[in-house]
Amino acid sequence: MAPCIMVVDDEEKVRKIISRYLKEEGFQVITSARGDEALEIALKEEPDLLVLDLMLPGLSGGEVAEEIRKYSEVPILMLTARSSEEEKLKGFGQGADDYVVKPFSPRELVARVKAILKRKEGYQERQQINVTKEITYHSKEAKVKLKDKDVGLTATEFKIFQVLLNNRGRVLNRDQLARQALGIDYEGFDRTIDVHIKNIRQKLNLERNQLIETVYGLGYRMQEED
Repeated sequence: MAPCIMVVDDEEKVRKIISRYLKEEGFQVITSARGDEALEIALKEEPDLLVLDLMLPGLSGGEVAEEIRKYSEVPILMLTARSSEEEKLKGFGQGADDYVVKPFSPRELVARVKAILKRKEGYQERQQINVTKEITYHSKEAKVKLKDKDVGLTATEFKIFQVLLNNRGRVLNRDQLARQALGIDYEGFDRTIDVHIKNIRQKLNLERNQLIETVYGLGYRMQEED
C-alpha cells in the first residue's frame, strides 16, 4: 500500500497543490485546514508523514507537533513563511524532522517527503544493540529504548543516533552528521544538529558529555563502552 501523507494547511490553494503533486507520485493524501482537527485525524488515521503548516487556526503547527510527539514518532515536515534560524530551531525542538519555507517548489517538497520516508525505511534491518546497560538500539523498530521503554526519538533523531553508533569512538563534525543522517542533498545550518543532539540527550536522560560527547571545535562522538 502506498504511504499516506497528511497535508495540514489553512490555505486551500496550498493544500490542493501539495496534494496534486503527492498523488502524482503515487502517495495517498488526507488533508486538514485546522490544527485541532489535524491532531484528531492524525492520531486516528496514523499517516506515514505529516506536512504541517506552522500557522494554523485552532492549534498552531508547533502545538500539533508537540502533542503528536507524546504518542507517535511519525515524521513531520514543517511549512513556514518564516525563514529565521531561531524559528527553525524552535520547530525542531517541537519535533519537526525537516523544514520547507514558503514560497516553495512543490517538487522540492515532494523530494523532501521521499527523502524522509527513505531514511525511515532504511531502518528495517533486524538488529538490537546494547548501547549501555540501560540503553538499547532496535534497528527493526527504528527505536532507542531506555530501561526497555521507548524514548520517542523522531525519525531524524534516530538516524543521528544510528550514525553516531555506527561510528562509535570516532569524532564526526556537524556536516558529516547531517549528510550521513539526512542525505547528501541536505541543506541546513550548523545548529540544527546541535538541537537534535540536545533532544536526544534529554530523552535518554544523559548528562552533557555522557555517552554522546561534545568535542569542542570538532563535533560529536559516541563514547566507547567502558
